[in-house]
Amino acid sequence: MEKDLIIDVSSTEVSIALLDNHRLIELNKEQNNGNFSVGDVYIGRVKRIMPALNAAFVDIGDEKDAFIHYLDLGLSFKALDFFIRHIGQSKQYSALFSSVKLGDILEKEGKIADVLKPGQHIMAQIVKEPISTKGSRLTSEISIAGRNMVLIPFADKVNISQKITSREEKKRLERLVYSILPPNYGVIIRTVAEGKRAAVLDGELKSLIKKWEDSWPKMAKSNAPQLLFTENSRTTTILRDLLNDSFSNIHINDETIYNEVIDYISIIAPGQEKIVKLYKSGEPIFDHFDVNKQIRGAFGKVVPIKQGAYLVIEHTEALHVIDVNSGIRAKSGADQEQNAFDVNMSSADEIARQLRLRDMGGIIVVDFIDMDSNENKIKLFRHMMDLMQSDRAKHNILPITKFGLMQITRQRVRPATEINTSENCPSCSGTGKISSSLLIDETIERQLAYYVKEKGVKSIVITVNPILASYLTKGFASIKFKWALKYKCSIKVQTATDNALLEVKWFNSSGEKLED
Repeated sequence: MEKDLIIDVSSTEVSIALLDNHRLIELNKEQNNGNFSVGDVYIGRVKRIMPALNAAFVDIGDEKDAFIHYLDLGLSFKALDFFIRHIGQSKQYSALFSSVKLGDILEKEGKIADVLKPGQHIMAQIVKEPISTKGSRLTSEISIAGRNMVLIPFADKVNISQKITSREEKKRLERLVYSILPPNYGVIIRTVAEGKRAAVLDGELKSLIKKWEDSWPKMAKSNAPQLLFTENSRTTTILRDLLNDSFSNIHINDETIYNEVIDYISIIAPGQEKIVKLYKSGEPIFDHFDVNKQIRGAFGKVVPIKQGAYLVIEHTEALHVIDVNSGIRAKSGADQEQNAFDVNMSSADEIARQLRLRDMGGIIVVDFIDMDSNENKIKLFRHMMDLMQSDRAKHNILPITKFGLMQITRQRVRPATEINTSENCPSCSGTGKISSSLLIDETIERQLAYYVKEKGVKSIVITVNPILASYLTKGFASIKFKWALKYKCSIKVQTATDNALLEVKWFNSSGEKLED
């Protein structure tokens, strides 16, 4: 199985496509416009306390105030708040951090009005980006993620991923990390740390601590709102979470990002730098690897599947709805139950792909084709569970109801990716009405006269649909021939099958498009 990462860098955004056996399964776009992103850590200012919600709105510099609930303050909030309040009064940052006592934990049933006041400075991390009319969702349980571990300031415990099943390996990692962990830091050991040497873990721990400590001078200035530090770029974050031995190639069309990725991989996976390749061809990188074609086919409202079946995907404010249709497949085969089961199984494959591809979150309701057999319903449910195992977002899947509906909840941390794949009709410009085809030659002649007389163009190339080309060039005294004599110019007619029936594109002899 081949896994390729294609990174397209433009002046406005970085687009990252993950291909599995050349099939697009994940698409991420990182805008170069200073948007607020998951993982960013801020010093914010409390704007309003909402006792009824036991929450507060916080100004972090966005147009919409961010939201933090009392339970998101974290058990060690008092230690964090003490550090924020006193760091501006001391230049011995390290001594102050080490002296903070962690014993006074926040009560689980407390009131936010007893902890926060309007105007108070608060350190918080974005856990969910602004979506629709809602601002960012925040937490004060700060975490700094690395490849093998997650660093948690103002904690004193080492937790190990439950996916590491070996008891001996868990004990080894726990002893190792405790031996190198400074005071007032906690760590979560990730699954990929299994089997890693002490030097690798020690080096990563030091880099995460440095990232945290480098933000202390900004905290001391007490400017709010202010960005303290950000997670890695979307590119390196995806590499951190996805990169493994199954990756075949990483193709990048920008030398700066290429060098950044090389440096990052040399830290998280030494020896794999050779899979990173700088793309230098003149053809757009997404066209070369067939990504754009797959995007156009996968992001429409109607998504085709196999043998005539298709999905219809609708988005609302509260949820996403996916309708499974058998299409022309329903006409083939005598066994309706088996036909429905086959379509549903192949639809599940595409649905699991669409959830990752569009990064759909919240509630997803799937309307499968009705099946009578409970056995088939259970098989479909288990198949969907298996397909979703590779999805990095937290999710929950409920069995199919008696109405044939499957309900899925998927972690929603940023707006779903939406790409408009429709275009205005070039003949009617989206109005639904076109000029009479009987007058098309007059319309073209008026445009021709404008280019020859007003613009002084004497050699013209027009690109039209093959049917219109035949109409303009048929016979010895063709319409094209008469126009060439009348306007004393050279006219060449080219055909293009992707042109609409009455669409005309104008060029000069050098191939440059003529402007109106």
